[in-house]
Amino acid sequence: MPTTFSPTRRAVLGLTFGLALAPTLALAQGAPIKLTPGAGVKPAGLTAQQREALGQINRYFNSIRTMAGDFVQFGPDGDKAEGQFYMSRPGKIRFVYAKPSNLDIIADGMDVVVRNTRQATQDLYPLSKTPLRFLLSDHIDLTGEANVTSVSLEPDLISVVLEQSTVFGDGRLTMIFDRKSSDLRQWTVTDAQGYDTAVSIYNVTPNQPVDAKLFFIDRTIIR
Repeated sequence: MPTTFSPTRRAVLGLTFGLALAPTLALAQGAPIKLTPGAGVKPAGLTAQQREALGQINRYFNSIRTMAGDFVQFGPDGDKAEGQFYMSRPGKIRFVYAKPSNLDIIADGMDVVVRNTRQATQDLYPLSKTPLRFLLSDHIDLTGEANVTSVSLEPDLISVVLEQSTVFGDGRLTMIFDRKSSDLRQWTVTDAQGYDTAVSIYNVTPNQPVDAKLFFIDRTIIR
């Protein structure tokens, strides 16, 4: 398993860390939001106002079982990739990158595979050892998640920071929500080497049927 990040690995980590939480059209396709994180607090020290805000986000996300839409990803070097995503909770998600990218990412409830369609290769990771284990869980509770290290409230935004150790190494996820609607506006992933990747989505359709065949992993070609 890799312990350092190539640009491709950073892109994969950035996408898989956050996409399963995204609820609705939230961010313009032009550029990522510049974050100004506050000091925040750990979950055990949440104020009543912070706990209420996170509770509202929990209720919204837990009402969403399937989702489909488009995504745009901004890499640490300023590179941009895009494509379509499909999700079915618990445990299943598919990211189909548009050309010229050759990536295709699938989680089938047990594993996550990173496929290179040009080279016809696949790298397989246990779902339980990736950031998606939290994001694709059957029930999300940000008020009780031990990996939440800070929560900051601003007039229009809520930022939540999670830190996790995964098969990819240690990473930090900063999620930015609209304070009124609870929509996820952006997530930014900082990997073990300090590189940031930001992701946004649009044209999102929640709670509509999603073809189960999209989440099939062909294990006969796993290298």
